[in-house]
Amino acid sequence: MSHFENKGLILGIMAGTAGISLVLVWYHKTRKPSAAMNMPAFTDVGNKLNSVGLEHEAHNEQGAVMVLHGRQLQILEKLNGLLVSVDELKREVKFLKEAIPKLEDLVRDELQGRGDAQRASPSHRATRRRKAEAAPGAAETTSSEEAESEGGYLTAHTDTEGDSEEEKGCKKSPDTTGQPEDELFNLLQEVDSLHKGSEDDKKESFKLLLEKEAKYENCVGFLWRFARAYGDMFEMATDAEEKKRYVSDGKAKAEKAVQLDAMSAESHQWFAIMCGYMSQFDSVQNKIRNGYLFKEHLDKAIELKPQDPLLYYLNGRWCYSVAQLSWLEKKVATALFGAPPTSTVEEALQNFLKAEEMHPGYSKCNYVYLAKCYKDLGQKTSALKYCESALSVLPVTNEDREAQKDLEDLLLTLKL
Repeated sequence: MSHFENKGLILGIMAGTAGISLVLVWYHKTRKPSAAMNMPAFTDVGNKLNSVGLEHEAHNEQGAVMVLHGRQLQILEKLNGLLVSVDELKREVKFLKEAIPKLEDLVRDELQGRGDAQRASPSHRATRRRKAEAAPGAAETTSSEEAESEGGYLTAHTDTEGDSEEEKGCKKSPDTTGQPEDELFNLLQEVDSLHKGSEDDKKESFKLLLEKEAKYENCVGFLWRFARAYGDMFEMATDAEEKKRYVSDGKAKAEKAVQLDAMSAESHQWFAIMCGYMSQFDSVQNKIRNGYLFKEHLDKAIELKPQDPLLYYLNGRWCYSVAQLSWLEKKVATALFGAPPTSTVEEALQNFLKAEEMHPGYSKCNYVYLAKCYKDLGQKTSALKYCESALSVLPVTNEDREAQKDLEDLLLTLKL
């Protein structure tokens, strides 16, 4: 039975229930006058007793009617909520129908690498446009390589030609030797140290970066660290709107860092992570789109920095999520992108094992996902082994605490 048929059945049941309630109310309202009309004449004592009984019956009937009215109101409230949900679903379907024809060709061309089009965010294009307008004899037309992709996202091959001298001076990571700006170098050393500390340290790091944003807004090393700090604030926040604001701003910083230097592994890494965070607040189509962006920039980060276990852990998470996609999610991805993302639990397992090999005891989360993969593959002994390893690691971050909940549920299923 389809989803819409199920909703139709529910509506029918509710309407039927409401109709029965109305019939009962009508019956109770008409019953008393009818009884009074057919009542025979009795003695005075009998009439008194009967009048007392009628008052009691009327009181009971009134209570029953009130209860039925209350139930009717509850049914109507639920029915109204269901109708609102149906309207929202209709709007979402209408949006998808309108968006798919426009997105399908564009995204398929992008995924197939047709033309190697380079895309930049609106803010970056505006900067380039201002430079072009300022230059004598600037062309009035815009090349196809500067066309914006849907949502203004950037590919891994962004051209940095035409940057200002200030941007060129800050483009390379300040961690390298020969960095002329001692102040920037010291600032980044400090925020790196604070990032490894407590929650208060991470908040202090974020505050320092905010204070220096205007001065170093075009420096790659500053920007990807700023995105990382936004990620820290996202993890610590509890309010949904606040979390969404942090991840949106952090994604913009990481995107700009990639624009300034497409060879910065950390910039690609944090842009990918922000895309993953953003998926928590997006519609189905944007979640899938962010999934493609996540994978694209993560692969670039691994290419540039192949010895980082975090990147393999993240890649494992992506592979595992794709392996768990529902039929409906795959169909939506096919409609939007021409082909759904593909991966398997085996591929996810290899990435988690790679992270563990490079850094034994890498994280509690990595152990939990290793256990999940082995469970899904039917290898219960190996799954229990990694559950035990995960239990030996104390939860520190919010992610660790979430992993602890998954671990407890996993142990219950494995020990059945």
